[in-house]
Amino acid sequence: MNVGEFQRVGVLGCGLMGSGIAEVCARAGAGVVVVEADDAAVAAGRKRLTASLEKAVTAGRLDSADKDDALARISFGTDIEAFSDRQLVIEAVPEIMDLKLDAFRRIDAVVRAPEAILASNTSSMPIGRIAAATRRPEHVLGVHFFNPVPVLPLVELVTGLQTSRDTLARARAFAKGLGKEVIVAKDRAGFVVNALLIPYVLSAIRMVEAGHASAADIDTGMVAGCAHPMGPLKLADLVGLDTALHVANSLYEEFKEPHYAPPPLLLRMVDAGRLGRKSGRGFYDYT
Repeated sequence: MNVGEFQRVGVLGCGLMGSGIAEVCARAGAGVVVVEADDAAVAAGRKRLTASLEKAVTAGRLDSADKDDALARISFGTDIEAFSDRQLVIEAVPEIMDLKLDAFRRIDAVVRAPEAILASNTSSMPIGRIAAATRRPEHVLGVHFFNPVPVLPLVELVTGLQTSRDTLARARAFAKGLGKEVIVAKDRAGFVVNALLIPYVLSAIRMVEAGHASAADIDTGMVAGCAHPMGPLKLADLVGLDTALHVANSLYEEFKEPHYAPPPLLLRMVDAGRLGRKSGRGFYDYT
């Protein structure tokens, strides 16, 4: 793996996605600066990232020396000024538009190189609107990784109306340098993967809600009957029910089609904090 021109990468946010993005960049040889909101979030992110690397060693996917090298390439902090010398900054904050717009204004203000790429890991939000918050919309695009980032091979590149061809080409080379498979999508809610996946997941939730079948039977049906590696409800738990809800809302806001509307059961589960694997309980109990 080789990150090419992007030897200095910044990652804003060190949750499930941000920590995975920082890990794959460091393993590919980049120097990575991770910025989080506060010291507690930094500590949690560092712990998450270290645990992921140690798991890769235990599984035989990484040796101990490479793990140590990757950790040595990553620094953590709370000051966004640390992005000033970055060639690429990837935003991985929650799927809330106001948070993303504020993040891009702040990143744009501190990154010195005019040719630096500013990327969003959003799974559904309009790249054009995010780009408009900066002075360099031609250098803004979506670089959407999938969870768990060190394992899943796909990166979805999303171009806004003002994203330049050069920016797309450079981002493609970067993603391929991480060993990722790349697809390109236009700037519409859900892009490619979630525009297909989320209606499928919502249909499964509606079946549970209506008492049509149990979550386990729905998942077994899709695994054993359709050769899917995971059923839609276990997948929803893995993605995070809050994330699924954010994407569903984004799709429904843009297209106003009924099959994109989140079912009441999904709303109630998110309200109750039953977010899936990350909270310990969703459609299944992980405690």
